[in-house]
Amino acid sequence: MSLDVNAKVNKKRDGLQKITWINQDTLSGWLFISPMLLGFTIFMFIPIGFAFYMSLTDWPLLGQAEFVGTANYQAIVQDPEFGQVMKNTIVFTAGLVPLNIALALSLALLLRHPIPGMGIFRTIMFVPVVTSLVVWAIVWKYMFATDFGFVNSILALIGIDQQAWLYNSSLAMPVVVITSVLKNVGLNMVLFLAGLQMVPNNLYEAARIDGAGRWRQFRNITLPIISPTIFLATIITIIGAMKIFAQIFVMTRGGPENSTKVIVYYIWEKSFRLFEMGYAAAAAFILFFIIFAFTLVQWSLRKRWVYNED
Repeated sequence: MSLDVNAKVNKKRDGLQKITWINQDTLSGWLFISPMLLGFTIFMFIPIGFAFYMSLTDWPLLGQAEFVGTANYQAIVQDPEFGQVMKNTIVFTAGLVPLNIALALSLALLLRHPIPGMGIFRTIMFVPVVTSLVVWAIVWKYMFATDFGFVNSILALIGIDQQAWLYNSSLAMPVVVITSVLKNVGLNMVLFLAGLQMVPNNLYEAARIDGAGRWRQFRNITLPIISPTIFLATIITIIGAMKIFAQIFVMTRGGPENSTKVIVYYIWEKSFRLFEMGYAAAAAFILFFIIFAFTLVQWSLRKRWVYNED
């Protein structure tokens, strides 16, 4: 009988010690992440909450804020300019993302082999990524200038009429897309280079023995294995495309005829030109919900085309 009592006491004591260690580990973990959590709370969560409250008010830059509920969201949905802005944003994203991914993957396939001087070329391709976005946009704005731009000068040499690239509603958006692709293609190229290094060479050797050509090797071996990298690069590129602002601000100011006015420029215009802070905050949250929903859809569909080693 006494042995049973001692066993129960020892078991209870061991359980208490285990709970104590778990509590100590939990406390230590919270202490380690507390600086980052405090920073996120002060500089992210609180401002986001305040911005959401602002979106529910009529908040002029100077003056008293008035709570209006969802009136700002209703006004945005009914605003015909917002429809044009969203259309421009979708057109820009649809033009940039496939071109960026295709060009980055092509460059990565060309640069993955250790050829002399290839490191320098990789560096050259990555330099635009670390170049100031404003400086990049200014340079390309002058290159596409109507009278003395580099592009029109080259066209004149081969007998092609000069174009008003940034003042033509049909040409302005393609110009912005091209300059944006060249600016950020190096980042995805590096991601694809890292993904290609994970492809085992013995798979290519086995495929060559079976008579598979380069295209079949790429389609059946390379693409499936680097599909997680493609998925990551696609999400990053889409989010970046929907947040474009600097190129539009520097090169076109949303023109001509609002043909390049995207949603972030629309938000900036409402907040810092018209001083409709509550309206702009509501537009910003609409953008957030769109990106969040699109990311969730992509994440839910990833299993259909993203390769899983398991």
